[in-house]
Amino acid sequence: LCRLDRYSCDVKLLLYLFIQLAKDLMHPSPSEERRRHKKKRLVQSPNSYFMDVKCIGCYRITTIFSHAHTVVACPGCTTILCTPGGGKCKLTARHEQKP
Repeated sequence: LCRLDRYSCDVKLLLYLFIQLAKDLMHPSPSEERRRHKKKRLVQSPNSYFMDVKCIGCYRITTIFSHAHTVVACPGCTTILCTPGGGKCKLTARHEQKP
């Protein structure tokens, strides 16, 4: 940083490190909380969720788990609504999703 004044150089370095390390641990941002592991968040919450999917063919609403390990078909017209994708399931194109 600076070679002439050793003291001011150390102070600048300490201030720089303090500013970089200063973080509010009790009030993290929502984006930072989403990136954390589900058990290391301030309040533990799962990554999975249930969603209502409406089939375009027969307009029937089916509740699907976000991390389903099996193929989910519509009970009315047997159209495939989602397929497993190695984590979250992949929704097919013929559907409408309600959160």
